[in-house]
Amino acid sequence: MKNISSPEDALQSFLEFISVEKGLSYNTILSYSRDLKKFFLFLQRMEMSFLDAGEEVLIRFIQHMSRSGLSSRSIARLISSLKSFYKFLVLDGVKKKSPASSLHSPKSLFSLPRYLSVKEVELLLNQPDEKELMGLRDKAMLELLYATGLRASELVLLKTKDLNLEDGFLLCRGKGGKERIVPFGNSAVKALQKYMDKARPKLLKTAKDYLFLTYRGQAFTRQGFWKLLKNYALKANFAFKISPHVLRHSFATHLLERGADLRSVQLMLGHSQITSTQIYTHVSRERLSRVYDKYHPRA
Repeated sequence: MKNISSPEDALQSFLEFISVEKGLSYNTILSYSRDLKKFFLFLQRMEMSFLDAGEEVLIRFIQHMSRSGLSSRSIARLISSLKSFYKFLVLDGVKKKSPASSLHSPKSLFSLPRYLSVKEVELLLNQPDEKELMGLRDKAMLELLYATGLRASELVLLKTKDLNLEDGFLLCRGKGGKERIVPFGNSAVKALQKYMDKARPKLLKTAKDYLFLTYRGQAFTRQGFWKLLKNYALKANFAFKISPHVLRHSFATHLLERGADLRSVQLMLGHSQITSTQIYTHVSRERLSRVYDKYHPRA
């Protein structure tokens, strides 16, 4: 057993454990790392060791983060980080009992995230200037993201070999290295074909395998795409923040609104559990309520 009495050693050992033993994705590991660094900083201000922190201290930390404006979804992940960390310490023999074992995630975790209306999506997708090289690329990226519901990290890691334009589908490598096939429609096919024919050859330098390239000919980063999307949301004059996940939520919501079954949406989103997809089921209920209110004589 390693000596992990210091926060730095404990964090390093924990991150190695969830990476090697648990096989968690890079983004999840990064999130857990950020959460725990904030926790250690909180304890430092209290002049307390993470080994001595009890449940009441963890609750105070969660309340502190909640008051700072953290969303219920982020709070739920924070709790997951703490539970996983202390469970690791118990497994490693550093602690006898986890002070996080009784912590529960907020119920509002399962509220539906923000999504765009069909008109708002169309407005966003029409922002790139297709007369320009980067406009062709950006149009293809936005069209494909909305057409498939990919995560931003999945989009930027796509390679040309993953794409089948003729039949309209792609091979995606998601969380934990799991592969899934996702179809996409004519609008995305047309935008991708234009980009592949007119823009990508001129951007091609070193990152030859990657589908979407920066003006320097390199593969996109998740942060780079987020910045690109943010700029187009500003151009569209949206009064609220847009993230890649908003388009992912819009993709799922619009499919269910038009009658898609939950299992199919689960497969396309790459959710390992159907419960992750069930946050969207209220959409169908809302649609039925609107139909009832509009057409029933006694509504």
